[in-house]
Amino acid sequence: MKRARKKCGVWLIGAHGGLATTMTVGTLMARRDLVSKAGLLTETEPFRQLALPALSDLVFGGHDVRQTTVYQSAYDIYKDTGTFDLEKLQAIREELEEIDQDIRIGTAFNCGATIRRLAAAKARKRPGTLRAVIADIQGDLLAFKDRHKLDQVVVVNVASTEPPLPPSPALETAKGIRAVLDADGRKALRASVLYGYAAADLGFPFINFTPNVGSLAPGIQVIARKNGAPFMGNDGKTGETLVKSALAPMFKYRNLKVLTWQGYNILGDRDGQVLANPENKRAKIRTKDGVLSQILGYPLHTHVGIDYVPSLNDLKTAWDFIHFEGFLDFKMSLQFTWQGCDAILAAPIVLDMVRLAAFAQGKGESGLMTWLSCFFKSPVGVDQHDLHFQFHHLMDYVRVHLEGGEWKSGLVARTGQVRLPR
Repeated sequence: MKRARKKCGVWLIGAHGGLATTMTVGTLMARRDLVSKAGLLTETEPFRQLALPALSDLVFGGHDVRQTTVYQSAYDIYKDTGTFDLEKLQAIREELEEIDQDIRIGTAFNCGATIRRLAAAKARKRPGTLRAVIADIQGDLLAFKDRHKLDQVVVVNVASTEPPLPPSPALETAKGIRAVLDADGRKALRASVLYGYAAADLGFPFINFTPNVGSLAPGIQVIARKNGAPFMGNDGKTGETLVKSALAPMFKYRNLKVLTWQGYNILGDRDGQVLANPENKRAKIRTKDGVLSQILGYPLHTHVGIDYVPSLNDLKTAWDFIHFEGFLDFKMSLQFTWQGCDAILAAPIVLDMVRLAAFAQGKGESGLMTWLSCFFKSPVGVDQHDLHFQFHHLMDYVRVHLEGGEWKSGLVARTGQVRLPR
């Protein structure tokens, strides 16, 4: 298929964070051939045959609760981790400075004490009702689309992890969410819900790369589907959980019983700083810890530890110990250490999902993009965590479109069944 020459906006919630900055810098460098396109699945076959937005057609903007510049954020990453080449960074400095014109102060509403301490005063004290906050967010989105004459805008939540949102029946329906907003029910919502609602109400595709499940509360899903918006989440799968979802099926395939899977993570940067707060950490562990029992089909002892180590910056280390039982009931063990840069691992898959979300909406599709489940720790609407199943589901989606077919919600992948909400 020939690429569609349409301009696609990428609106990043958390635009000054390490992930958003790495994605923006990487895109600008890659489209000028300053770096390769390694890590981008959408730059391989058969994805190249789809009419995906080209990297040169992507325009960046976003919200952030901190006041800085995109270049300063990039320069800080260069100093801390060295993931950017300084000479190449200087070559795109003017383009990064232009993006600053499209970064707006976001809201830290009800995000917990740790995030509030990082936020600028304006983000902590945005005046008005919840409806007024949403109107401001939507005004920023629409102005961005109009200013750049964009055909589409894909909204991506890459902000910090909020404390878990207490379950609320009000979030289960569109009517319930609207009633909470009308009543200005501040205790029932967090910033992620306001961003998710704002995008869904406008019919903009939405990707929730965070563990903040409120972004895709069931009521918001209904609104998005009604307004023709594709959406998917939750919590991007980039490191230790990615390895788990690929490795755990091996034990199942060979009928080796896993007794214990113990994991320990250390990380720095703002992500680690936020997760040092027990409230915020609880939301992250919830998405990391539910993968194994689903894949293996039985309960086992699991634990995930996360500790903040400031000197690591955006570099992350995970150590896993796996105790398993084989023939003659003999017990054995496997250990692995995963060392990587969180933003370098995450940035290309966010770009992949942005391009695929824009493609889906261009095809008239709306609702859950279950074929993106391979990119998430806790994929909404997909009960299967096996990475092999998830990848085949994505490739089935691509195959249907390459064959000129129409994707149907609930289509069965080659290796299992996808569960979709009614």
